[in-house]
Amino acid sequence: MRMASAQSSPPPSAEQAEQARTLITRLLGNLEKAIRGKREALELVLCCVAAGGHVLLEDVPGTGKTTLAKALALSIGGQFKRVQFTPDLLPTDIVGTSLFNPQDGTFRFKAGPIFANVLIADEINRASPRTQSALLEGLSEQQVTVDGETRSLPSPFLCIATQNPVEFHGTYPLPEASLDRFAAQLSLGYPPEAEERALLTEQRGPKPAAPLEAVCSLEEVVALQRAVEEGVRMEASVADYLLRVVHSTRGHASVRLGVSTRGALLYARMARARALVSGRDFVLPEDLKVLAVPVLTHRLVLDTRARYAGTDKQALTRDIVSAVPLPR
Repeated sequence: MRMASAQSSPPPSAEQAEQARTLITRLLGNLEKAIRGKREALELVLCCVAAGGHVLLEDVPGTGKTTLAKALALSIGGQFKRVQFTPDLLPTDIVGTSLFNPQDGTFRFKAGPIFANVLIADEINRASPRTQSALLEGLSEQQVTVDGETRSLPSPFLCIATQNPVEFHGTYPLPEASLDRFAAQLSLGYPPEAEERALLTEQRGPKPAAPLEAVCSLEEVVALQRAVEEGVRMEASVADYLLRVVHSTRGHASVRLGVSTRGALLYARMARARALVSGRDFVLPEDLKVLAVPVLTHRLVLDTRARYAGTDKQALTRDIVSAVPLPR
């Protein structure tokens, strides 16, 4: 994983920044047709899209996780695939396998569902660690290795993995190495009462995302990701602030394992994405403060005492960030 060198890359033109902002606005408006009353969560998902990151949705069933993934795929004109993770799922069920053709004595590769623009890994913690690990290379490097041959995934590639925060029977908690691959963890939650009432009266069919049409192309999404990587500045003082926050997680008394270097890189990339989504070509400390909980919390491993004391990790993240002085 590499960090964009914002200082050495020319900033995007005003026209490019405006194009990026217009694209995000179109995508946000389209997604809100399917997921109502959740603008903040949708903006965070779009930040992940712009940053080329992946999303871990921890939510109860029936709150629109699959609908969100389908709506996003439709909005960008991309291919959507879904994998239901179960205890008997195999790695080849995700990445694909080589099939022997007896007629000509050759092997033909049959691609798995990971070869998509938007993949939803439903209830990812219900599969065995061996199967979960089949996603790791794809999440980090946008490629998979099958039978010794490396194959690139489509571009853009976004994985939305889901977990049920209530039901833990028969599950395999995601290890730290897997959690660290996700740019952000969030929850959609139930819609506001007014929006839920509107859904009851207006939605007559089972497919709320079906009427959606593409509002941009895959090439535009790739260009957006390139603009985030190459054209958004992070001043040295803001980068130092980011590092102070990261180092504070590593030295906190209640934290056994703090934010990794990969996490710091994703934190910076998400901040650049939020800046561009907000119509700026530079990162503010406010971007880092707003993103701290969804980007950093799932990377923290509490020590035994804090874990059994029921420490709220989100509250802990807020406390850590608030204790770090802002750059002058």
